[in-house]
Amino acid sequence: MKKILAFGIVLLVLCGCGVNKQAQQIAALEKCKYKLLSAEQVTLGGTNIASFSNLQDINLASLPGLALGLLTQDVPLKARLNLEITNPTSTAAAINDFEYKVLINNQELATGLVNQLVDVQPGGTTVVPVNVNLNAYRFISNKQVMQEVAAFLQSGTDSVARKGMLTLKIKPSIKVAGALVKYPGFLTIDKEISSKVLFK
Repeated sequence: MKKILAFGIVLLVLCGCGVNKQAQQIAALEKCKYKLLSAEQVTLGGTNIASFSNLQDINLASLPGLALGLLTQDVPLKARLNLEITNPTSTAAAINDFEYKVLINNQELATGLVNQLVDVQPGGTTVVPVNVNLNAYRFISNKQVMQEVAAFLQSGTDSVARKGMLTLKIKPSIKVAGALVKYPGFLTIDKEISSKVLFK
């Protein structure tokens, strides 16, 4: 009986240490600096969005993927956001995976999951690819939204870029005693972005 009790105490101590370590890593993650490096492989209906010189004059005959998407009300928008994370603390910042929400100018565009270990050592930097995949039909079918998107994209090829606010919200999961535990709430990362980031 004493051995069982002692073993139970040891397990509690080990779990407590594990939770404390993970809590320190999450705290370090909150203090990390985040930077959007680029948005790559941005496609709309299977066509690279950088090739749209004027969204108001799209020739649907030359874009069968987009034309079909408009008919079926399913227009896939795909992109890879490269998120740079720099850890200025003396503690490693690590999570096992994270849910995310992507918003532009406070309008939610997409949600998803990055299923990979993110481990940023003290004083280190890492780049995490966030793959975004959503149905853009509800945006394309809105004339006002399309005009704003067109102006935003066209400014990426001009000398003066248009700017917007990109918000990335992440909910990390940490592993405690072999089980994944979700962080309470979302960590919010607000970044002003330029249309030129799409044309790098």
